Amino acid sequence: MTLPTDILAQAANQARGLAIDAIHKCSSGHLGLPLGAAEVGAVLYGHALVHNPDQPRWLNRDRFVLSAGHGSMFLYSWLHLSGYDLSIDDLKSFRQLHSKTPGHPEFRETPGVESTTGPLGQGIGNAVGMAVAGKMAAARFNTAEHAIFDYRVVCLAGDGCMQEGVAMEAVEFAGHQQLDNLILIYDSNDVTLDAMADRTQSENTAARFKAIGWEVQTVDGHDLTAIAKTFKKARKAKGGKPQLIIARTIIGKGIPEVAGTAKGHGEGGAKFADSARAGLGLPADEHFHVSDEVRAYFAAHKKRLIRTTNKWQKQFKAWSASNPDQAALLNSAKGAPGAVQVLEKIPVFPGDVKHGGTRAAGRDVLQPIAAELPLLIGGSADLYGSTLNYIAADKDFDATNRGGRNIRFGIREHGMAAIANGMAYDGLFRPSVATFLVFADYSRPAMRLAALAKLPVVYIYTHDSIGVGEDGPTHQPVETISSLRLIPNFDVIRPGDAEEVAGAYAAALERNDGPTLIALSRQAVPLMNEVPATVRREGVLKGGYIAVRETSALTHILLASGSELHLAVAAAKELGSGVRVVSLPSFERFERQTREYRESVLPVACQKRVAVEAGVTALWHRYVGPIGTLVGIDRFGLSAPGPVVFKELGITVEAVVAAARAL
Repeated sequence: MTLPTDILAQAANQARGLAIDAIHKCSSGHLGLPLGAAEVGAVLYGHALVHNPDQPRWLNRDRFVLSAGHGSMFLYSWLHLSGYDLSIDDLKSFRQLHSKTPGHPEFRETPGVESTTGPLGQGIGNAVGMAVAGKMAAARFNTAEHAIFDYRVVCLAGDGCMQEGVAMEAVEFAGHQQLDNLILIYDSNDVTLDAMADRTQSENTAARFKAIGWEVQTVDGHDLTAIAKTFKKARKAKGGKPQLIIARTIIGKGIPEVAGTAKGHGEGGAKFADSARAGLGLPADEHFHVSDEVRAYFAAHKKRLIRTTNKWQKQFKAWSASNPDQAALLNSAKGAPGAVQVLEKIPVFPGDVKHGGTRAAGRDVLQPIAAELPLLIGGSADLYGSTLNYIAADKDFDATNRGGRNIRFGIREHGMAAIANGMAYDGLFRPSVATFLVFADYSRPAMRLAALAKLPVVYIYTHDSIGVGEDGPTHQPVETISSLRLIPNFDVIRPGDAEEVAGAYAAALERNDGPTLIALSRQAVPLMNEVPATVRREGVLKGGYIAVRETSALTHILLASGSELHLAVAAAKELGSGVRVVSLPSFERFERQTREYRESVLPVACQKRVAVEAGVTALWHRYVGPIGTLVGIDRFGLSAPGPVVFKELGITVEAVVAAARAL
């Protein structure tokens, strides 16, 4: 198809007008990118992207990620023009309560938005994850007769994205993994929010990307023909190199008073809206203007896109008929496995099993689950030998084996988490990733976004307490568990023995509306054989349960999680028959239970309570109440053998007993 430059040029200016009007109307937003990258948008949505506005989640669509999420009116304008379910009234409601056009793009809120992108650089990581998923999907499902997955992942990013560390971790990974289905468009306009970009950067971006295995093209970002030609070349690339297009643009183009300056980044140019609209050839008496010619062009283009989809659907139908097992597997990606289904696949642990910590139990639990769930993917930040989450029956994912289920992310915790989000946004695979718990601080921004966007990512984070011992306070995450518990919609599970680990995995995998972190110990913990395995497993699903029930009138309740559970059990034996032990591995899951269930576990009538956990104590107050007491650590750890650290910091059976008797 010949590039219709005249109509696309009109569309670019009218998209600029939509952004100006929306931002002027609410006196809030970012004009720079929507105006500066308008021609890029015109080529992508008016010519180059393969997508279907009537089926935003069509399996073989090109994925477009706006990493520079502050420029959201860029995306909303082009989704509207393309015919997505996003009306002109939705554009007029930009940044208003309950609108489909929030200040930054939000996954699930707006059709056509592939990922939640506000914090800069995250979208680049998400796009890399989608590219990984694309390679995996092609390896698993394409056949010699039917290539049902051949889409491209396209990401638009700005200087802010490129400066963020998470983006650089992700692009290094993409270059090493030779993800040639990834196209990153760098809106290079020499401006950041505060000042001209040369105040904070001086690198040769093209040279850097070439050095890490990318193919690089530079183009005039306002030349429609050049953009289309460059994108076509990038799309056809099959040489094992991800593609970077450096689009040289003028930020805020169309508002002469601020164009090309830092003032063009935000809403500052909106006050020149009337003169800008006139300069763009837009009618003075009609805001949110789209001409009949532009409407007609995009309507016709939408029909072409639908024909492409229909052609693919016929191919997909033929593939499904020829490959019924694969079709069933692909269809299974739409849901999450039930906890019972998962638990049935995990053998009960022998009562005399000797585990090197709950991380070792996690290794043993993972293997039968991975056999049952072939779309479960595992990854680790250069720590498989310590996190023990390698899927033993499979191999590494790399350029020579796209079907591998183990991803070696290198020492890139933040990039790993953002890439995992991208895989979860894509929706075909269930990503699980691992590192030491203390390094959750490196991956936390992406973990927070997983919770916000309701992504079912599983984090298998090990070495979860002062039990790390000799590595000392830098590696002893005394505050990390509590800080993660504060993230809304984020489940934290800290299992106390191998059977609780089984329950933790089942709980994480049955969840389809948010992420779950399983915190595992390095140091050995005993099996709680006095409690039936089914009670421990099912108790974790509920977040908390009675591990040891009193055999006389209830006098005290001891609460614990993780590797401190056995301390509470031992203390109860010494304290007598009126003591109950409650295992509370997941506050979040426990709080989702009925009031009646929570009362049955923690009856209000019993106020003599002691909670023990090898970490900060603040969040436990809700469970011990005003009379109860806490055995924990409100300081950093220290370097010594693990048992010595526990004793020195007072996390012992004796301390729990003394605290209970003091009540």
